[in-house]
Amino acid sequence: MKIKLSSVSIDDYDKALKFYTERMGFILKRDIPLGNGARWITVVSPEEPNGTELLLEPNASYPAMKALKVSLMKDGIPFTAFEVNDIQKEYERMKKLGVEFTMEPTNMGTTTIAILNDTCGNLIQIYQVTEG
Repeated sequence: MKIKLSSVSIDDYDKALKFYTERMGFILKRDIPLGNGARWITVVSPEEPNGTELLLEPNASYPAMKALKVSLMKDGIPFTAFEVNDIQKEYERMKKLGVEFTMEPTNMGTTTIAILNDTCGNLIQIYQVTEG
């Protein structure tokens, strides 16, 4: 068994695609029209272009997902997390691009984490594993 696809709930295809490619640094893998304006859009890490795909999945028709996202945002809990090699470098790169962070890089013992707003209603955690 392998994890090949994961998803993040979004509110707008184009806004999400722009954020996840231009600010997060992922690359577009698939953009497949599904009819009636729906699309299957996935992005991947440029470090693993054939690795796990992140599906940018709209939540407009899922009231429960909207409620979950509001609750997670209110409580400051990230929807998902991505590993980075150098958290300070990624934090500074994204800050220069206008990304809003709700938590600056913070050492948590075995990891250093930062939390950002993806502009699609989600908090996203980036983390660097601390060698030790």
